[in-house]
Formats: sequence, C-alpha cells, structure tokens
Amino acid sequence: MTRADAAIDRLVAEARPVPYWTDRTPPSQDTDRLPGPARADLTIVGGGFTGLWTAILAKEEDPSRDVVVLEGGEVGCGASGRNGGFVSDSLTHGLAHGTANWPDELGDLVRLGRENVAEIAAFLDREGVDAGLRLCGKTVVATRPHEVEALARSYEVHREHGEDVSLLSADDVRRDVDSPTYLAGMRVRSGGGLVDPGRLVAGLLEVARGRGVRVHERSAVTGIERRGNAMAVATEHGEVLSRQVVVATNAFPPLLRRIRAYTIPVWDHVIVTDPLSPAQLAAIGWSENQGLTDSGNQFHYYRRTPDDRILFGGYDAIYYYGAKTDASLAQRDSSHRLLVKHLTATFPTLEGIGISHRWAGIIDTSTRFTPVFGTAYAGRLAYAVGYTGLGVASSRFGAQVALDLLGRRRTKRTRLAAVTARAVPFPPEPLRYPIVQATRHQLAREDTTGRRPAMLRVLDRFGVGFNS
Repeated sequence: MTRADAAIDRLVAEARPVPYWTDRTPPSQDTDRLPGPARADLTIVGGGFTGLWTAILAKEEDPSRDVVVLEGGEVGCGASGRNGGFVSDSLTHGLAHGTANWPDELGDLVRLGRENVAEIAAFLDREGVDAGLRLCGKTVVATRPHEVEALARSYEVHREHGEDVSLLSADDVRRDVDSPTYLAGMRVRSGGGLVDPGRLVAGLLEVARGRGVRVHERSAVTGIERRGNAMAVATEHGEVLSRQVVVATNAFPPLLRRIRAYTIPVWDHVIVTDPLSPAQLAAIGWSENQGLTDSGNQFHYYRRTPDDRILFGGYDAIYYYGAKTDASLAQRDSSHRLLVKHLTATFPTLEGIGISHRWAGIIDTSTRFTPVFGTAYAGRLAYAVGYTGLGVASSRFGAQVALDLLGRRRTKRTRLAAVTARAVPFPPEPLRYPIVQATRHQLAREDTTGRRPAMLRVLDRFGVGFNS
C-alpha cells in the first residue's frame, strides 16, 4: 500500500458512517408505531417522498379522507433521506433518453416535469417549509475528449426544448468552477436545482400530520391481501383495513409479486468533506453554488452544502446478488475510497481534506430508467416505483399518477405511454446478476471509447437501459 492510499484509508475510516443530512435534521422522534388493528380510506406503504406526497395530495383532493402511512423504519430512512439533494424536472431521465423512448409525447413530458417542479416550489412556499430549495439549475461537464462533441449535441437538444442553456468552453467553465479535468461544459439554468432532502422529508411529514394523516414508523408491512371489498395490510402490530392502497416502497422488496421484476436495488455511494477554508473556496470558485455532474454513463454528481462542504457521489453503483438491501451494505470502503480519489482528481487543491460523512443509498432502478406505474386487486391498489435516481422531484408526479389510477381518472398523466406502457422485467437470479454486471462493464467501456458497444445497442432496441 502506498502512502497516498494509506492516507485515503484513514480519511474514510474517520468519516461518520451516516448521511450528512441526518446530522442536520435528525429523524422524527414522536411518530409512533401502529398501535393495533385500524381502519382507513387509504393506506400508503412506505414513508419516503412518494408516500408522503401521496398522503398530502390525497388530503388535498378530499380533506375528509382517512389516510394512514406505514413505514418499516423511520420516515425518509431510504432513498429519500440518502440522496444528494438534486432536484430535476425530467420525467424521462434526460432529454436524450426521452427522445429515444417517447419522442411523440416528449413535449408533454417536458411540460409536466416543469410544472411538477414549479408546484413543489409553490407548495413549500405556501406551507412555510424551509427545505433549502434553490432552483439554480446545474452544470454538466465533459472530462473526456469524446464527451465534448456529445455535450454539444445535448446543448442543441436542450435549446430545441426551450431550456435556458449555455455551451461553455473549457476556459468558460473553469472561470465558474475551476477543475483541470474540465474540457467543456453546459450550464442549464432552468430545469431544477438543489434541496436539503432531510429537511424536505421533515417538512412533508409535518404538513401531512397537520392535515390529519396518521403516520406510523417502525411498522413494517408483512402482507397485503384483498378481503371482500376491502384491502388488508398486515404488520406485526396489527392490520389496517382500507378501501385502497398505494405501494410506495421503491427500492425495497415489494410485497406485490407482479412488480418485483421491474426494479432492482442499486447502491449509490456518497462522501462529504469537512468545511472548506476561504482559500480553498477561492481556488475553486463556484460562485453560483449550482450542482454539477459529469457526462459519462458512470457519472459523478457534486455540490456545495450550506456550510461550505462538498458533497461528492455517484460513479460506483453496486448491485448485489439476490437484490440485497441490508443496511450494512451502506458502508463499502472500496467505493468510498474511490470517491475520495476522484474528488481530489477533480479538485487537486483539496488533497488531504477531511471526510466528515460517508454513506450509500439505494436507487430503485428500472430497466427503462424511468418510473413504473400500475394497479392490482381490481384497481384497489396502485404502485409507483423505479425512479432510478431522479425521485427527489418526480416522486410527487408519481404520487399524482398513483392517485389518478386509484380514482380511475383519465388525466394528462395517465394518458401517457410513459405511464401506461409496461417496463421490460429484469430476469430472475441467477441470470440477473451476471447480466447486470455485463451491462455495467459495457457502460464503462462506452465511457472509455465513446462508442456504444453492440450489447448496449441491442438493449436499446428492446427499451432497456439508458440512452445517455
């Protein structure tokens, strides 16, 4: 082991193994578990963004509606509280991916995505929820020569769809955020921004409870079944009988058999630095405080925090055989060490800076990289899962779709093929793991060469994968 490797090992070992957001907004301590058998009009399984938005929107539709949320752990303990806080207005995992998969309705999807983010901002303002939302857009950077041309093509697509976007030379982007790795950039000033996901979870929980929603933590659901005209949702503390159910479990193993093959849990790793000194900040710049991502399939995302740290995540996405979601997997030393190396390659002036937090969150990844919607039990149950990394904002859209489906409403959302079309299922184990690993290898190969391998082109034809 080299001296540099030993130093990185020490930095990773000294980091707190918890999300940065948890330290800023500790989990709620006053939400009880389900006390025993109960009845409701609507039972929501899952207390993350999708579940909380579903509860709030259901009460907006009908304030008299009796709504119960059941969460197996603590509200927001899954992907909702473990992400980087990037807010995207995309419902298609980017314009290129939307063009490849839903060209005929991309205009509607773009409009609905923009409306969704605007409505989130208006809701937070109206309800007095301080979640640190800033609609500052983002910058996408090219760090390999072949990515420069791809970024220019992406710029033209963004212009065609009315985005406030600028194409930046290496000098331009480095005047804003200085990294020797940058070869070009695209500054998108529309399309989203940043939020503190911990404070967003806490704010949504407070609003939901204020509207009479019963939220029960530590109430893991063990089964769902139809019982006459009602749905029975079982926990070890009792069951809830209700007319309707929404499953909002996302990356965690769903209780509904039909959707188990549509998503897989992929672990995404994150580190956060100690606060930067004024000199370190001055060397980097970053005056607009926007989020940044690079252009590869295996990409990094990073941002400044309100207390002048840098959150740096992504790249090393891991799927474990058998779709494991054990909490112990949130700490993977090799992935966190790799992020430290990539951080200091991006910003060499930060070499040796302390790492305060490290963790991983589970991305509920679908084969088509966009959410999967549907119903079961003769329309008494609806589900919205598979946001594939963009659920911070699109979870609200997913909640609207789930409620539309329960209400059997033909809306601008439920008429979309992106909502009604079935996703291609993942194969079962033991085939799933080697196929996922082979796909990951091919994505890395494309990042290196700039050419789409044959395997990925075949998957593209079947609507599987990410057309970056």
